[in-house]
Amino acid sequence: MPFSQLHPLRRHPRTGEPYIRLPSPFEHIIITPPRREDVTHVVAILNDYPVKRWIDGLPFPYLDLHAEDWVAQTKERSDAVLHELRKAEEEHPYGPPIAVSGCPVTCLRWTNGDGTDDYIGAIEFSRCNFPDVRDRKEQARLAWRNESRRTGDPEIVWSIGYYLTPSLHGRGIMSCALRTLMYTWAIPRMGARRMRAETIIGNRGSIRVLEKLKFRICDTVRIRRMTSAGEMIEGFYVLWWQMAEGTTAADTGAPEP
Repeated sequence: MPFSQLHPLRRHPRTGEPYIRLPSPFEHIIITPPRREDVTHVVAILNDYPVKRWIDGLPFPYLDLHAEDWVAQTKERSDAVLHELRKAEEEHPYGPPIAVSGCPVTCLRWTNGDGTDDYIGAIEFSRCNFPDVRDRKEQARLAWRNESRRTGDPEIVWSIGYYLTPSLHGRGIMSCALRTLMYTWAIPRMGARRMRAETIIGNRGSIRVLEKLKFRICDTVRIRRMTSAGEMIEGFYVLWWQMAEGTTAADTGAPEP
């Protein structure tokens, strides 16, 4: 196979979008950039109680205008990463693969036999802003330092956010999707070596997803308060993942050029 800076992205035959397909037994699920028509599906999922009860920070009720903003901003970030890749394709057509600033695919889609697909959820990687740090000045300092690191710096701490339509909970889909993006994109193409996630206390499903990927609880923040969705919570867990020293590209599942 000839080298490509866009590897392992594929080109969607109907829309022309880049995508990554999940491995068996979920090969009927792909991950693509967002689309304008996703808005109604995003709104429906995020307002569904089994999802919104574990979310804090988003506006509720979550409206079309909120989803429109998310789609536009996420598409802009996706386009920026694709621009980095296409520029590298021109400047370094024979490699090595460059490190890029993010992941260009975020939206999980269930593909149908007639060539259509249905939006079922999302996964996002972003630079961590350390929401568990109570001292606001220290939080700002940590976030600024993390944001100022160059693309591909292994010291960057990445945060992960995700959700899945409730009808598909408990099937192992999110664990597979997150593992796929971590090991085929975030690690080999973003240089990710440190990741964090926060889950509301009591969200056992999310903890199971992360623990399958070797995230471990490193802190428990006890703070009783109301979330933006109107749910009373007791606090949240901070989970941490770090690549083991001496791990090679082959060990991560990174595709060979």
